[in-house]
Formats: sequence, structure tokens, C-alpha cells
Amino acid sequence: MSTPIPTITQPPRFACRGRASARPGVVAGLQPRQFSNRRHSALSRNRDYTDIAVPPTKSRNPKRQKVGQTFLSVPSPRSPSKWLTYKSDNLQILQAPALAKLPWLLHGFSTKPGGISDLNGEKVLNLSFTDWDPRENVLENRRRFQSALGASDLQLVALKQIHSDVIHLFPAAPSEPCKGDASITNRPGLLLAVQTADCVPILLVDPKKRAIAAIHAGWRGTLARIAVKAIGQMQMHFATDPAGLLAAIGPSIGPCCYEVGTEVATQFLSQFAEAPGWFDEFRTGDEPNPVQWLNMMPPGHQPPPKNVRLDLKKANRAQLLGAGLRPQNISMSDLCTACRPDLLFSYRKQGPQSGRLLSVIGIRPS
Repeated sequence: MSTPIPTITQPPRFACRGRASARPGVVAGLQPRQFSNRRHSALSRNRDYTDIAVPPTKSRNPKRQKVGQTFLSVPSPRSPSKWLTYKSDNLQILQAPALAKLPWLLHGFSTKPGGISDLNGEKVLNLSFTDWDPRENVLENRRRFQSALGASDLQLVALKQIHSDVIHLFPAAPSEPCKGDASITNRPGLLLAVQTADCVPILLVDPKKRAIAAIHAGWRGTLARIAVKAIGQMQMHFATDPAGLLAAIGPSIGPCCYEVGTEVATQFLSQFAEAPGWFDEFRTGDEPNPVQWLNMMPPGHQPPPKNVRLDLKKANRAQLLGAGLRPQNISMSDLCTACRPDLLFSYRKQGPQSGRLLSVIGIRPS
């Protein structure tokens, strides 16, 4: 028997309350039962954005020994069809064609040009509250972005993102931003949003049940399977069939530029048998060095292992496929935030002075 669709009456705005629980797979909402995966090493804490500036390079693809398979091995074209660019005044908004065809749906991925925020002498569309940008600038940028998208009459629902697997169900707009990294709803008039500057933004829509999700997936969220858990919550609350879901994976840092330490690769291998396929050259740092004596350094003083490059988009696409989505229903942008400073923000390239992009999805009011 399928899970019945909950009937949600229009309540007043609610406040987020409660603390994250260690119980996985529980959504936060009016009675915020949150879940999070906090099992991360001390080395990996606060490392989603780093100061490392990595120039684009070609990745090597050595032959790898197959460890096993958790997710479907399906070729990963960047997008089933060319993404759309909607222009309004100086703003440019990216859209996935499959989502843009739905007349009752609004969605978009912001870009850098067209705002009033001053970043190193350039006017940019920063859409997140940061230390370097006055609050009134961000609010005006958000107003312009929503107006260009035709979503001025929708209530923007952004999160205080914490690189977790905390998911919120929103039957109404909250009175204050909730802590978490994904949100779901089937309520018209809400514009779900996630903020990124290298991490992967994922938008989901169930055309049959008219339910939506917005997901922020850094490497921690990807490791914690936040996209899969968001789909699980849509199944629980809206009786969503994953095979009917449409997904849009927006611009993020690409495998050409996203260096991580070998300790991150180790964590991924502990969770995913297919993880070696998500790195340019998979290493855990524990590989033997038969010519270690050549560096003339005493034991315990060896140089740290070289970093590896992670393909976050590929990892999240594999998880969506493993959750039951069809390959043709996943649109993936080929834009790299680090390679396109003219169009996008990148924390890796710009550091703390970087702005933030906004990826939004909402159901038009009836």
C-alpha cells in the first residue's frame, strides 16, 4: 500500500525549535525532529571551503580495481539537454529545461552579475548575508532576483546551512531561518532556497504529487547521503515515486578544481563501494612507499600525501540514481564555479570575500 499524502492546513508561521538528533531519516518541521550525521573526523571539521586555490587541470584516469558497486553505473552526461539562460536587465538566471516546462513550477539558479553589492569594485548579485556586504544590499539583491524570476509573490524560505543532513518539512513559512541543509514542501507560495559558493545545489520536483525539495550538498552532506534522505522524506510525506522525480544539479565546483585531503577519500570509501570512481586518482594516504628512504627524512616526518580531486556532482548523481531516479530525469550543469569567476561565486577562488549563489524552487500560488 502506498503512503497516504498528508493533508496540511494553512497554519500560522512557525518557529524552528529543538536540536538535531542522532536518529537518521527523520525530518524537521512543525515538530522539528531533526537528524544529522556527526560522525566526522576532527581533521575534516570546517573543511568544506578551504583557502586552497586550485587551477583547472586535466584529471588523470588510471585503471582502478573494482571494489564493488552500491549505485547504478550509468554514463553521466552533463545534461540531457542544453540549460536555459533567462536574462532580465543585467541578471542571468539558469534553468533546467525539464523543470521549466512545468507551468505551475518556478525555479532558477542565480549567477554573479546584476546586483548592487560592491565586491572589489564590481557590482555583483550576492544573495547571502555576509560580513562584507550590508544587509540592505542583500535584501535588494534578493528582491531583484525574485522579481526577475516572477516569484515576487512567493515567500523566500532560506536556511542557516550547517553542512549536515538535517531536512525540514515546511507546511508554512518559518518565522526565522531554520538550521539545516535541505527543505521539502507541497505548499504553494513558498520559494525553497539553498545558498552555495562551490557546494552542489540540487532541486527536486515530483510532477505527479506537486511536491518539491531544495538540497545543499557539500562533501559532508554528500557523505551523509542528504539527497537520498530528502527523497526518502518526500516518499514518507507525499507518497513520491522516485522514478517519477525530476532533478536539477546546478553549478558547483568541478572535478577539475575540487581538491580534498586523502582523509576525505577514506571517509567516502568507508561509506560507498563506488567511491573510487568519484575521484581523479583515488588514494587514502595509507599506500606503501617502497622508496621512502630516498627523501632522506626520518620515520614520522614524511611529507603529507598529495590531495585528490573529488567529483561532487558525479557522486550526487550516482546517489540519485541509486535512490530510483531515471537517468533521463536528471539534468546536470557543466559549469564549474572555480573556472567561471566571471559568472559564478567560488569560495575556493575568492575566499571569505566571495558572494553566494541562490538556487530556488517553488510552487506558484493557485
